[in-house]
Amino acid sequence: MMKVMIIIMLAVMITIIIMIMCTVISKSSIYDREKMSPFECGFNPMNSARMPFSVQFFLIAVLFLIFDIEIAIILPIIITMKWTMTSMWIMIIMSFVIILTMGLYYEWKNGMLEWY
Repeated sequence: MMKVMIIIMLAVMITIIIMIMCTVISKSSIYDREKMSPFECGFNPMNSARMPFSVQFFLIAVLFLIFDIEIAIILPIIITMKWTMTSMWIMIIMSFVIILTMGLYYEWKNGMLEWY
């Protein structure tokens, strides 16, 4: 019981020391305006907020999210291959990839991926 109390006290002391060190170190950089300003898509945040925004940034971000979610969906399906029928598994994966490929082709044909 005594060892547990010592470990808990040690953990609390280390936590307090780290918090004090962080506040002391951060005091020197509080007044730096560049570091305290938010960073928004490569634009200078000190200018007007009504500057025109390129839709291409948004479209590329959406494409990235779609294909990122694709990987997150396909990886668990690969793990379940042992317990499912192979023909059904192949049909599901192929239909998923075909739908994504058709969407990418549609965006490409409509010129959404071109930078003017």
